[in-house]
Amino acid sequence: MEHKQVLIVDDDARNIFALKAVLKSRSIPSISVGTGAEALQILSGNHGVGAVLMDIMMPDMDGYETIAAIRAMPANSQLPLIAVTAKAMVGDREKCLEAGADNYISKPIDVDELLVQLQQYLSR
Repeated sequence: MEHKQVLIVDDDARNIFALKAVLKSRSIPSISVGTGAEALQILSGNHGVGAVLMDIMMPDMDGYETIAAIRAMPANSQLPLIAVTAKAMVGDREKCLEAGADNYISKPIDVDELLVQLQQYLSR
């Protein structure tokens, strides 16, 4: 199976480090960016990204805005997007899904749950 890479979008280097370590331990290639604008830049090219892990709470352009902008790009309208957020309040999951995320996982991340979600998208 050809491994597509996972794009990690998070403004916190510790989160990126932890996520990259988990993915690397499962031989899943990944790239990371710190802003929504950088994510859009990567996704506007021929990127080989098979799924996106999107932090919601980011400065400037938050995850909701970034997800909506990605969904507005015809080439990425079906790209699997998993919202990753520390905001685990009532209604947050729905808000992420309404913005266009395919799935939602809260911090601290349940690694097994994350890997199950990613496998289902990357094996399509």
